[in-house]
Amino acid sequence: MSLHTAATASNWSFPTAVRFGAGRIEALAAFVRELGAARPLVVTDAGLKDLFPVHRTLDVLRKGGLQPRLYSEVKPNPTGRNVADGVEAMKTGGNDVVVAIGGGSALDAAKAIAFMASQSRPIWDFEDIGDNFMRADTSRLTPVIAIPTTAGTGSELGRSSVITHDDEHRKVIIFHPRMMPAIVIMDPELTVGLPAPITAATGMDALSHALEAFSAPSFHPMAEGIALNALRLIKTWLPAAVEDGSNLEARAQMLIASGMGCVALQKGLGAIHALAHPLGALHDAHHGLLNAVLMPYVLRFNAPAIADKLDLLSRFLDLERPGADGVIDWILTLRERLSIPQTLSGMGLGDIDIARVAAMGERDPCAGGNPVPLDRAALETILRAAL
Repeated sequence: MSLHTAATASNWSFPTAVRFGAGRIEALAAFVRELGAARPLVVTDAGLKDLFPVHRTLDVLRKGGLQPRLYSEVKPNPTGRNVADGVEAMKTGGNDVVVAIGGGSALDAAKAIAFMASQSRPIWDFEDIGDNFMRADTSRLTPVIAIPTTAGTGSELGRSSVITHDDEHRKVIIFHPRMMPAIVIMDPELTVGLPAPITAATGMDALSHALEAFSAPSFHPMAEGIALNALRLIKTWLPAAVEDGSNLEARAQMLIASGMGCVALQKGLGAIHALAHPLGALHDAHHGLLNAVLMPYVLRFNAPAIADKLDLLSRFLDLERPGADGVIDWILTLRERLSIPQTLSGMGLGDIDIARVAAMGERDPCAGGNPVPLDRAALETILRAAL
């Protein structure tokens, strides 16, 4: 168990300023003023706008003497139109700070809205390719306060947003170093009401980030260490969070693990995400659930190239069997315990265009981080196994 419990308030930065602990949302108005702002735009998704976390956020801001505006037109897979409409709402309201609250979709959209409010180029000009981010006007960027209500993407600690290009039916990673939120509030009380299936799927998303970052061939020893510790926390606390949603300690530890997974993924991602992105864009499926279903099939494909790493991981997690077999057994057992579907067909994606998804996956930026070089044929092999 961590030395810090869910009720222990603490602050740290890496480099984002993190305000961790149960009840930290109460200081939100003070955090807004700390950034020199006074007119917050609260960005969330349509499914969360009428629930407790958003109500409490708005209430805290109002009690703090502020007059927040709400923008909630964000889809589960946020689109370029969602971002454009959010920018328009922000300009109309004269907002000077974005308060992002929700899961990865809301946080990604909010970061993109804050970033795009001061840009003259279209959002797609900032796709994470080469030095595209150098095109940005950074003279008057709007700060973001991020409040995660799920423990999955870790988007609150990230420098990018995944936005669906409506016309091209693909997910695009929009990146700029200064898209990272200025302040993150990790308050586990805001995640207590998350249903068990969403807790499971988002938790497996966090696991996928840490696992792919750990497996990536690039050299980043700090990110690799963070990935290992995130995997340890997830092994211990994800089942507890799913089985007892009111377990505040489990909720807090999963928030930490989710953030760590996002920090670690700068080392690289791989085939799990390279395939989940086109599947999500084409079928509007839940990203975390896709990652959970694809995970063991990708791991089996990659196992010969990362045998030493998987042996280390199996020992670090104290698994019953060593090496790749032990890690895959752990993931399969965990998925069953969390009631995650075993195949793509099991989650309703039995009829997919394998060739099209594989072609899109080959072009996805995450494909380059896979420990085994990916081509269309390799991705088709993984997809057939996952079906």
